[in-house]
Amino acid sequence: MNSGEFRRRGKEMVDFVADYLEGIERRQVYPDVEPGYLRPLIPTTAPEEPDTFEDILNDVEKIIMPGVTHWHSPYFFAYFPSANSYPALLADILCGAIEPTSWTAASPACTELETVMMDWLGKMLKLPEAFLAGQVGEGGGVIQGSASEATLVALLAARTKVVRRLQAASPGLTQGAIMEKLVAYSSDQAHSSVERAGLIGGVKLKAIPSDGKFAMRASALQEALERDKAEGLIPFFVVATLGTTSCCSFDNLLEVGPICNKEDMWLHIDAAYAGSSFICPEFRHLLNGVEFADSFNFNPHKWMLVNFDCSAMWVKKRTDLIGAFKLDPLYLKHGHQDSVFSALFQHWQLPLGRRFRSLKMWFVFRMYGVKGLQAYIRKHVRLAHEFERLVHQDPRFEVCAEVTLGLVCFRLKGSNKLNEDLLERINRAKKIHLVPCHLRDKFVLRFAICARTVEFAHVQRAWEHIRQLATDLLRAEKD
Repeated sequence: MNSGEFRRRGKEMVDFVADYLEGIERRQVYPDVEPGYLRPLIPTTAPEEPDTFEDILNDVEKIIMPGVTHWHSPYFFAYFPSANSYPALLADILCGAIEPTSWTAASPACTELETVMMDWLGKMLKLPEAFLAGQVGEGGGVIQGSASEATLVALLAARTKVVRRLQAASPGLTQGAIMEKLVAYSSDQAHSSVERAGLIGGVKLKAIPSDGKFAMRASALQEALERDKAEGLIPFFVVATLGTTSCCSFDNLLEVGPICNKEDMWLHIDAAYAGSSFICPEFRHLLNGVEFADSFNFNPHKWMLVNFDCSAMWVKKRTDLIGAFKLDPLYLKHGHQDSVFSALFQHWQLPLGRRFRSLKMWFVFRMYGVKGLQAYIRKHVRLAHEFERLVHQDPRFEVCAEVTLGLVCFRLKGSNKLNEDLLERINRAKKIHLVPCHLRDKFVLRFAICARTVEFAHVQRAWEHIRQLATDLLRAEKD
């Protein structure tokens, strides 16, 4: 493919993507295929001679699309949003064309734009100055691939920091002797990726029982700390979740934060979904207590119109990350490696190479503006409250957790089996897509406002569909 054909095919691909997104609500939101459907549809080996672009694009529709769950459909209400916007898609094209590597000498613009974009975003969130890079700050932000990566990076940095501190105080201590006593904590509502970080990091992770609003509180954390210290363990790391996956609950930072600071434990905040909402003044109070944290992370690729992958992470002291990950082989050395900006890509993350992800932020922030992003968040929250109102109007149903942002947890009043059967009917019909969660001993349905194009009419049709299926189910239960 030469540049002339690229121009022509590029226009065709943009048209294909635009047509796909414009017509997405006419597609069945959840696929019909069975596992293994795709392999028989394509050759067992790569072609010896080139295929045509037309054939490839035809196969996308014929082979790929039947197996796609359409996350951007206005009838997709599962999990949490997966962000998508035209400015971000255009930025991704440019990113693929430039494709710099990771360190300053290889592409200064990639490093410096990321630094500035993370400061822009930090200011939108009104983060404490300590988290911003500025020109001389000790902190700063970096784009990770996911919140899972950010949690792992924070845990590994905290582990390195505590091991070095204890070895400095007692030079005879081995790393192994310290590691076997390290213990980290999170709420029992935290995402499974937190547990995975503990497994990869080789440390114990303990779940703190949450309160009646599914939040981690100071009393439960303090009790666990005292018990573990009495057993000779070394508490070193706490993950507080703002906007849990199950029900969008919020751990109490104003209680947990001071304990972490007093006990000299690293506090990491995981706000993967909810973090985008903090750019709205009416939701910023949900982040109160961030000043106690050592690191903070959320995913613009969930709810800020920046498509995957773009997970924003800030630290108060970048030297904590650099101290954990810094390696300087000769082939990565350059004349600016001691500057504020040079350490970003090499020493703040697990991989060395990465894409020019800050371009997506730059395009989206400039083409939507802060006010446009705030309006988008507020629309989703408003639609969630409209759905909550509809649920309350039907006495057969109950809302199971406080609706704070764009998620409603609800269920039929009755047994778990009844609700499992309702969800099975909903997803078997494939008109909308939902996923469940467990809140204590209850099987609960989650209704998350996800798509960029969703309107109240879609929410209303989804609710009428749910109500009709519930009616059919209850009638069948009586028969």
